[in-house]
Amino acid sequence: MLRPMEKGDELGRITLADIAREARVSVSTVSKVLNGRTDVAAATRGRVENVLRDHGYQRTARGGAEAPLVEIVFHELDSVWAMELLRGVETVANEHGAALVVTHSGSRHAPGPEWIEAVLRRRPLGVILVFSSLPPELKRQLRARSIPFVIIDPAGNPDPDVPSVGSANWAGGLAATRHLIGLGHQRIGIITGPGDMLCSLARLDGYRSALAMAGMPVDPALGAFGDFHAEGGFAQGKRLLELPDRPTAIFAGSDLQALGVLEAARVHGLRVPEDLSVVGYDDLDISKWTSPALTTVRQPLREMAEQATRLIFTLRAGAEAAATPTRLELSTTLVVRSSTAAPKLP
Repeated sequence: MLRPMEKGDELGRITLADIAREARVSVSTVSKVLNGRTDVAAATRGRVENVLRDHGYQRTARGGAEAPLVEIVFHELDSVWAMELLRGVETVANEHGAALVVTHSGSRHAPGPEWIEAVLRRRPLGVILVFSSLPPELKRQLRARSIPFVIIDPAGNPDPDVPSVGSANWAGGLAATRHLIGLGHQRIGIITGPGDMLCSLARLDGYRSALAMAGMPVDPALGAFGDFHAEGGFAQGKRLLELPDRPTAIFAGSDLQALGVLEAARVHGLRVPEDLSVVGYDDLDISKWTSPALTTVRQPLREMAEQATRLIFTLRAGAEAAATPTRLELSTTLVVRSSTAAPKLP
């Protein structure tokens, strides 16, 4: 653990005392801010951080060592999906001699003040946030300490100055729905993800666009927001299959939700794909081992995580902002397996 900085410690070309004088605070207050202490008023902390940022402060520990850590922040960890991202971050972090730290933001799509206090104490090389947004105050604090950050699949539409990595969700939703239309399905249900997530809405837009291109109406009764988990897929799939005029195909916004739909079909005595076609999203390893094997949209999760981690090291290297893309979007691919087929003739 780094010791608190004292008068005379250098911040690039200026001293701690210089920072204190310009921010109109004591040297001990600057030390507290630098070490992530919580007993500093927000306005005072902001004033000190503004001065640090203005002087291009770069973090240095005694002897010049930095914590060789890359931090990844999830709001949920209990899925195969999260493991794919972890593998991608770990691969690139190891290439740079850095270890991986995993933190949990709870059920929120934005980490809270307790997280920022902890991360400022850890001082990682960079931070990767998953399914998240970053409030202005947290952005300011990270930038004041020169801690770069990247968001994977941001929850909302990120500000232009927030680097993010995602995939072509609209194109994926379009491809999945057009595949089902091409097989002859007329009543196609969709279970997308949470309604407050950008990727969910993009997949839903792709679904609606495919229907519009085919001259088919969008039936609101055939759509549902899910939670990207098997339980949600089962609940919403059961509801769709109980409709008087049920869908002959369902596009689930994740492979885990598709697993839930498969179970809902079994409970209703329906065969897949003879009675119901099912398409997932992600192409997790488990999608090859379902019965039948799952048609899905491949989202390059590991590659997304690798790109996000490389972007962290690019930003750390001091690349000009104009030369660093703020949004990377990787392509998606339809993978056709055995869970889709033409609908039965009446």
